[in-house]
Amino acid sequence: SKDLKGAMEILIEQKRQKLSTVEKLDEHMDFASQLIFAQNRGDLTAENVNQCVLEMMIAAPDTLSVTLFFMLILIAEHPTVEEEMMREIETVVGKQELHS
Repeated sequence: SKDLKGAMEILIEQKRQKLSTVEKLDEHMDFASQLIFAQNRGDLTAENVNQCVLEMMIAAPDTLSVTLFFMLILIAEHPTVEEEMMREIETVVGKQELHS
């Protein structure tokens, strides 16, 4: 986990460098950017930022799988919504075969 923490620090530093060179900040204002700016203002420490980003990276697969599970259940329980979604997919994709 020291390796993971070190890798996270490198990624955050790369993000910090990128933010310092962008012309339009609003196109790059994701959650990690907000954390970095909170640190710059003195609202968070570097350790706080690292811990938040690390927890986001670790928790994402679990929260995503639960969200997708409930989304699929809701779609299955509402066939009219499923039909509308399929029509929209066909409108955008056409008759192309979908690939993962």
